[in-house]
Amino acid sequence: MKVAAVQLKCSPEQSDNFSRAASIVHSASQQGAELVVLPELFASLGRTSHMREVAEPLDGPTLAWAQSAAQANNCALIAGSFIERDGDALFNTSVAVGADGSLLGRYRKIHLFDVDIEGARSKESDTFSSGTDPVVVDINGLRVGLTICYDLRFPELFRAEADQSADIIVVPAAFTEATGRDHWELLLRARAVENQTMIIAAAQWGTSPDGIDRYGHSLIIDAWGRVLADAGPDNDTVVVAEFDAELQADIRKRMPLSH
Repeated sequence: MKVAAVQLKCSPEQSDNFSRAASIVHSASQQGAELVVLPELFASLGRTSHMREVAEPLDGPTLAWAQSAAQANNCALIAGSFIERDGDALFNTSVAVGADGSLLGRYRKIHLFDVDIEGARSKESDTFSSGTDPVVVDINGLRVGLTICYDLRFPELFRAEADQSADIIVVPAAFTEATGRDHWELLLRARAVENQTMIIAAAQWGTSPDGIDRYGHSLIIDAWGRVLADAGPDNDTVVVAEFDAELQADIRKRMPLSH
């Protein structure tokens, strides 16, 4: 099965982001991708003060757009993440949608980005509530684990999804340039190797409206830790690679780890 990671530089304007994402999802589909992953906060990336203004319920415009895009392109879609409102709480939420437009699962980011690093200062917990549960969904006969960005630094989440028989784990992200240049590929390859799963990491690039530089370099990595595709640092694009089920099964057979 061919899989794809979309790379975007997103703005606070939802309609513009949807339009550009739709074009790139279509390109991925034309290249044969059956599973397409979008970046974190692809629907609207703005300053923290903007977050509550654009928050929406689960069944709001982002899910409707994702369902339409999946059906139009006959591909499953991991709709990066958007700002979900549930009562008074906000969550950084990713949804998985089948090629028929069905909602396969919802994942709320568990690990919030509270850091004090030059070029990457953030306290997401001032805005968002944490999710609580790992989520693995079935897509075209494969098990796909859902994570978001900062979750990458917490291997126990990836292990929990591997223990739920994940074949692929996706990482929609808006990783900062300040941390990404040293840690992004290193951590993604580590998560792939230690769990013997493919990793699909779809990233934001460029300077976002909050003034933070994003690292880009959307990656697709196989279960041996090899980088199959790298989108580079500075363009709206998509990268496509093949998920090789036989290769992954052989890796797990020859070097058995607990799943």
